[in-house]
Amino acid sequence: MDPSKTASELPARERILLAAHDLFYREGIRATGVDKVIAESGVTKVTFYRHFPSKNALIRAFLDYRHRIWMEWFADAIRRHGGYAGSGLLPLVEVMAEWFRKPIYRGCAFINSVAELGGALPDVVEICQSHKQDMAMAIRELLVDTPQRDALAQAAAVAIDGAIVRAQTEARDADAKQSLDSLALLLSALQTASTAAAEAAQQ
Repeated sequence: MDPSKTASELPARERILLAAHDLFYREGIRATGVDKVIAESGVTKVTFYRHFPSKNALIRAFLDYRHRIWMEWFADAIRRHGGYAGSGLLPLVEVMAEWFRKPIYRGCAFINSVAELGGALPDVVEICQSHKQDMAMAIRELLVDTPQRDALAQAAAVAIDGAIVRAQTEARDADAKQSLDSLALLLSALQTASTAAAEAAQQ
């Protein structure tokens, strides 16, 4: 997507995808019909089906697009909050805090999609698994190289997913979300384990 262009200036396929992204994330995939996406994007039915032969094709494109923009944001947010190779896991608390405070926060699009469609559209599960693996690999870069590095990164990813789901149930105006407090506690414990593993490897 070209950030210099308004939605109405984008090519038809991009307008459809942008409309679907916002509607699917905000209102849910099952609750959003194709007609609503068509109306929101300002295209004709003929144009819509030329680019997306079915709603399932649009769902896959939505998840691919969501993966790309979320991972770009995640990597950038890690840098902005002081994370770098080997820096440790604690910057992830502020990264998640930034996301949870966004005006529209409805949890993880991939977890939500699996909950809605996992049985009906197996591709969704595969796309979600790939997304979560990429997230874990980004987390892995924050850890020092030890034999436990992969396992600790996966554990941190699970802790983050738990915080994401918990944050959906918390009040929007909460000063200190319990999800963030719990995440900080878990990541601190994992960081301690990582440090101990690094020290043991040097002995």
